[in-house]
Amino acid sequence: MPNIDPLFDKYKDKLPESLLEEVKQNIPPKCSKERLKNILKKVEEEYYESIAAPGECVGIISAESIGEPGTQMTLNTFHFAGVAEMNVTTGLPRLIEVLDGRKKISTELMNIYLKKPYSEGKEIKIIAESLKELTLNDFLKEIVVNITESELKIILDLDKVNMLKLTVARLLAVLKKSVKGFSFKLEKDESITVAQTGKDKDIIQLYKLKEKLRKIYVHGIKGIKQVLPVKKESEFMIVAAGTNLKAVLDLEFVDTQRTYTNDLYEVEKILGIEATRQFIINELMKVIEEQGLNVDVRHIMLVADTMCMSGKILGINRYGIVKEKPSVLARASFETPIKHIVNASLMGEEDPLNSVIENVMLNQPVPIGTGLPGLIIKAAKGKAKK
Repeated sequence: MPNIDPLFDKYKDKLPESLLEEVKQNIPPKCSKERLKNILKKVEEEYYESIAAPGECVGIISAESIGEPGTQMTLNTFHFAGVAEMNVTTGLPRLIEVLDGRKKISTELMNIYLKKPYSEGKEIKIIAESLKELTLNDFLKEIVVNITESELKIILDLDKVNMLKLTVARLLAVLKKSVKGFSFKLEKDESITVAQTGKDKDIIQLYKLKEKLRKIYVHGIKGIKQVLPVKKESEFMIVAAGTNLKAVLDLEFVDTQRTYTNDLYEVEKILGIEATRQFIINELMKVIEEQGLNVDVRHIMLVADTMCMSGKILGINRYGIVKEKPSVLARASFETPIKHIVNASLMGEEDPLNSVIENVMLNQPVPIGTGLPGLIIKAAKGKAKK
């Protein structure tokens, strides 16, 4: 293949670097210089045809392109059969959830991909159980209250303890750390006796302790409430109800490149705003495609850019995007107008009238399309004729 770098250098200022890199990777074998010139020329033409013209109303076009198919969406909640608490919100509710930038989502979910050999099914059930947030209640057979001695006897399910490669001694250490004012003793039959340390024996406190012990966090990842091993195509993965991305990514058997959470703010916190932008695009496109609808990805990209342009997530509502608008009248036009106008008056804000809404309110030409260019007249020098 001939030296192609000089040809690409000519287009460095004309085309994005990512586009030139893609052309480089897809050049046909034995491509002549003349043919490559024609390819680059065609790519340049296509690129400039795809760019929005100055004054184009890209916002309203995107709103129409997403809103019109959105009216045909269904209100779906998908349920994993046989597993309690395992639901996935899809369709219109999920679309609204992402666009609003909600911190509390209806169903938190993680898709946890595994490295080999675990992705081939090795110890998949044990790994899945080890991820689940477990309290002492998950390891109990029963808690017996001895009123005469003012003691509790914790009888453990040793099969469950051994399956997760835990020890009774470790459980004992967790209990000692979590509960103060009581003494814990490991018996020969591997049960645990709990006694009050003070002189005054209070039976009510003993019964309160019994309920408290059941809820003590013992093992697994906090936030993961339910797990389900699933075979997807040729590999095993784990679907988890609840989310804790940071803790899951720290596990050595987890494939960090593909593991995924549906919590917008957790992605922002752990992976940053650029990853969040891509997450919004992926989530919206997934919902739209699942419904069998067709929306150009560029409309979705514009929405994602708008939500992330300030460096933090802003929902498309009065608490997010609208609140950040520089125009007083634009903010006042959405909701709570008096509050915005009073605050702007107190701050001495000025409105440059650069956008659509404020000019419509004042019955002036809107600065889009043919209303964008202004006319500048050079005044003639000298005295005007009478």
